[in-house]
Amino acid sequence: MIYDWEDKPELNITPLVDVMLVLLAILMVIAPNIIYEENIKLPQGSISKQISKIPPVHITIDKELKIMVNKDNFDLNSFEDNFYKYSRNLDFKATVLISADKSLDYGIVMSVLAAVKLSGFSEVSLATNG
Repeated sequence: MIYDWEDKPELNITPLVDVMLVLLAILMVIAPNIIYEENIKLPQGSISKQISKIPPVHITIDKELKIMVNKDNFDLNSFEDNFYKYSRNLDFKATVLISADKSLDYGIVMSVLAAVKLSGFSEVSLATNG
């Protein structure tokens, strides 16, 4: 057996590239149709627990600086202390809606909002006409 040391071998990769392109095309066509599903066993919930709707707390401030909380009247000067005592009978998870006359000073409305937040309510909203 005689070897020709000057002869360089050539690698023909054309069939390999053709096969890879065909496999890639098949994968691209099939991939959107593959649905991955995993079966999960969820725990059973308690049927006896009822979801209770907590009534919201409505606070209204009129032009004369009269504050009404759910039909109870409060004075602006002593609102923070009186509302703190009044709020001990309310549910702190309830939503508080503050409605104020548009002619009122911004600082007055924010002081009422701060008093409500300091009393322990976390969901406080300002009501608007729109």
